[in-house]
Parts: sequence; C-alpha cells; structure tokens
Amino acid sequence: MKALVCRSNADNLNALQFEDMILPAPGPDQVRIRVRAASVNFPDILMAQGKYQHRPELPFVVGGEMAGDVIAVGEGVTRFKNGDRVVGGGFSGAFAEEAQIPAASLRAIPDGVDFATAASFTTAYLTAYVALMRRGELAKDEWLLVHGAAGGVGLAAVDLGRVFGAHVIATASSEEKHNFLKGYGTEYTLPPFGFRETVKELTQGRGADVIYDPVGGDVFDESVRCIAFNGRLLVVGFTSGRIPTIAANMPLIKGFSVVGVRAGEYGRKFPEKGRENIATIDRLLAEKKIRPHIGARFPLSGALDAMRMLQDRKIIGKAVIEP
Repeated sequence: MKALVCRSNADNLNALQFEDMILPAPGPDQVRIRVRAASVNFPDILMAQGKYQHRPELPFVVGGEMAGDVIAVGEGVTRFKNGDRVVGGGFSGAFAEEAQIPAASLRAIPDGVDFATAASFTTAYLTAYVALMRRGELAKDEWLLVHGAAGGVGLAAVDLGRVFGAHVIATASSEEKHNFLKGYGTEYTLPPFGFRETVKELTQGRGADVIYDPVGGDVFDESVRCIAFNGRLLVVGFTSGRIPTIAANMPLIKGFSVVGVRAGEYGRKFPEKGRENIATIDRLLAEKKIRPHIGARFPLSGALDAMRMLQDRKIIGKAVIEP
C-alpha cells in the first residue's frame, strides 16, 4: 500500500515522501481499515515539523483523522467485524491506503453519514464543543466572537454557536470567507485585526462573553480589549505562530478568565465526560443539526498539496484526502 511518510522533521514539509509499505497482521485489539477518507488538521503539519506537543517516533505515517471500512481485526476485537464503517484515528497513520490502529480509537460512523464527512468533523467539532460548552460554558443569547472562523475548528465553533443559540461574530481574512460565513450562521463578520471597537458597538459596550481563539498572537492581544466582564477567553491554538502573554492585572481588572482548551486531554482526564462529548457531536451530526463543510478534496497523491493549502489558510472548512 502507499502512504505519506515522515522520516525527518522540516518546516517546509519537503521531508515527507510517498512510500510503498506492507502492514503486518493486526495485533491483539488492533483493527485494519481501508481508508476511504482522511482530513487534514494543523497538528498533522506541526508533527511533521517536529513542533507539536506530541511527537510520533520517526518514521511515521502522517495524518491523524480517518474514516473507512474494516478489512481485518486482531485477537480480542469484538466490537467490529469486516465491512463495518468506522471513524477515528490517533496521532498518525491516516494518509495512506490502509491503516492499522487500536480498536478503542474507532467508533461506528453515524447512519446516513458519508466517509468524507465522517473523516472531517470529529477533531474540529470536538475541539469546538469542549471549548464552548465544557470550558467556556456558553449560554443562549450570549455574544460569541470566533477568530479564524473560516478554518476547520473556527467554522465548527460558528456552527455550534448557532446550534446553542449564541449571537455569533466571526473574524476572517478575505471577502470570500466573509461571504461564506454570512450564509453559515454568523450575525456579523469582521476583519481579523482592528475588530475591538466594532465588537463593543455590536454588544452595546458590553464586549464578547466568550471569545474562541485558535489564532493567538495579535488577535489574542486585541481580544483582551473587547471581552465582557465575566467573559471567557478560550485559548485554542496559535496558528499565527506567536504564543501571546498577558499581564495578570488585565483579567483581574476586567474580571474575565483565560481558559486553556485541550479537547483530547479533557477526554483523557475525564473519560465519562469525554464519551459524552463524542456522543453529543455524533448525535448532532446524525440529526443534521451541524453542517461540517468540506472546502477541498484531494487524492492521496495530493496529500502534500492539501497540507500546504491548509498551511497557507486557503481552505474554507476542511481539506479531505480520499485515497
């Protein structure tokens, strides 16, 4: 089978290459799937660069999120059988024709959901759900400001904000993205910088109750200036490349909280809540209450192009690879 392999870390991703591989027979509690779709996330890029908090041992097959059908199971696997449609993943293995991962990392695809949609929604919507509902405690009719709103995790936050009854303000970097967001559930769209005075005007001077920030850098700095008293500034990531800092007197004087979000770690620390989180986003998808958006599709041979397009912020929603 063919797979995109990382044998050394490099910022420009040039060290990644396609290789022919032969997988061994599935071990105990392992499942082999034929990969029908895999989605690209920023951690895939960061791991290839050696910059993510989790660093797979070299060499590794790139990609952490996939959907497909079961073609073999190892000893002890009782939850799945050949032909089952499954979704899941881990830190690596997805950008390939086949993948072999622990059965515990997989779950059934909700009825009526295609492979590409299944592969593209879990990471983004789980991140957004844990951020908004578990950590941010977003309430109906609160003002939600979403940065990087046209990206995968940003668009999921916009979608969930709409589902849970918030007033959604979105920031994005182009007219194309603004036009898309206006038809996706946002009440207002703003540029990615110079937004603070408009946010105050829209909220009658109050500021945003919850700010969802996967960007960091200057966006975080400006967000501090337009957050409401008792607001929650959710630190989701740093796609800008700069990790910001804040003086402790700012949250003290303005009465807001800076809240870190690690959706996967949240589920590991609180397993029961983690299962509830997954069940909730699966239910919302099955009931068609959420609308994952696939902005571009690539064959396996285009996996590097998909990663670079995401790196350059040229995709609205998610990029999906279909081997």
